[in-house]
Amino acid sequence: MNTFESRYAQSPKEVKQMDTSALRENFLIENVFEANQVNLTLSHFDRYIVGGAMPVGQKIDLPNPDDLKANFFLERRELGIINVGGKAIVTADGEKFELNYKEALYIGKGTKEVSFESVDGNQPAKLYINSAPAHHAYPSKKVSKADAEIVELGAPETANHRIINKLLVNSVLQTCQLQMGMTELKSGSVWNTMPAHTHDRRMEAYFYFEVPEGQSVCHFMGQPQETRHIWMQNDQAVISPNWSIHSGAGTSNYTFIWGMAGENLDYGDMDHCAITELK
Repeated sequence: MNTFESRYAQSPKEVKQMDTSALRENFLIENVFEANQVNLTLSHFDRYIVGGAMPVGQKIDLPNPDDLKANFFLERRELGIINVGGKAIVTADGEKFELNYKEALYIGKGTKEVSFESVDGNQPAKLYINSAPAHHAYPSKKVSKADAEIVELGAPETANHRIINKLLVNSVLQTCQLQMGMTELKSGSVWNTMPAHTHDRRMEAYFYFEVPEGQSVCHFMGQPQETRHIWMQNDQAVISPNWSIHSGAGTSNYTFIWGMAGENLDYGDMDHCAITELK
């Protein structure tokens, strides 16, 4: 049975008063993948949707939740997918796309039917999904790491040596507002997105994976002078408001997917926060 959850937006004043349970209830998405289900969470920050599809031994379809008030899911939306499991086949209005591990797919507005299946049921695909409202129909397109714009940042000395793979971004393909990519931390590095930043022109969501068994990631959020943290496990996602930092430190190296939407497609559109000014 598919799931759909809607979460309201919160201001910094509200979040300042939240305890651990309230923070997790409002921002953490614990169950991204469940066998033969599509789990979706709608955030009222930029009407962004985060979710996952995990087909095991059968084909499953992208649902059209009643809350969207649409004739089909992508009537007024665009969709981004990154595969974090076994080899997948995604069919969009009859066109088939094969996605290997860490390959991405953009599906444009107006696509009526989308389905997901695993090539091998013993190694099920895990299709991480982000979706944002769209005003224009752009062609669906697969993007592999070979097609990505790749940037190397950080250093072992500051425990943040990482590779940023810009997959579904405007320097690689056309989208309306959805942007997605994947950051891989090198062995011995644990910090992501540090120094931290905010960008009031768009919200963001992080999905943490390749977190080794028995290890965790501490995700940091909040205004730079009023930070909070959420402990996260493998294959979990977290919503980041546009006024919030979005950074993390793990007890091991790991990989995460970032997705965002808003009024600006410029990846470099950031308001930087000095490390020594964080509180």
